[in-house]
Amino acid sequence: MTERPLQDKVAVVTGAASPTGLGRAMTLALVQAGARVVMVDINEGWLEQSANDIRELEGDESVVAVAADVSDPDSIQSVVDGIIKEWGIHILINNAGINPGSAGLGPTGPTNIWETSLEAWNKVIAVNLSGPFYMARAVMDHMIDRGWGRIIGVTTSFDTMHRKAASPYGPSKAGHEALVSIMAKELEGTGVTANILVPG
Repeated sequence: MTERPLQDKVAVVTGAASPTGLGRAMTLALVQAGARVVMVDINEGWLEQSANDIRELEGDESVVAVAADVSDPDSIQSVVDGIIKEWGIHILINNAGINPGSAGLGPTGPTNIWETSLEAWNKVIAVNLSGPFYMARAVMDHMIDRGWGRIIGVTTSFDTMHRKAASPYGPSKAGHEALVSIMAKELEGTGVTANILVPG
């Protein structure tokens, strides 16, 4: 019998839809460990495709697909409130992230700070830093009341954070890492933990 240590747990993964992304891979691993996963992403086409692929492997009840923008606090609060009302939330993985190129707001390669548009800066910070704050803030009271929860922030290497021409992506990920570090200290003794995952 396969060990399922996350049986009866509900996890939320943001940025879960890309067919080749970490979010989809983490979703599958969580499901295989026994969790029901709410996949959150702004790309509805990818979201349905990835959710259906996982359902075919693991069953219709394994995942729920929710289209939402993590940079919209009202939308996120509504989504989280709905999940809590239906099942509760045990695990949050803040994986959603963009850079100016992937968001269609600038070159796909390195860009000097003075060449970065305000639109690109604001959008990347909104998704990569404000988004994790909105998500974590929305679930924290619920997790603390339950006395158990796991918040995981997906960031990047230290080198990437301060690499030349890596703004605004690098600073946004550095801010996310600082946010999780602060959360971890403030959550001590509550049964809720906050940790960083650095891919690679």
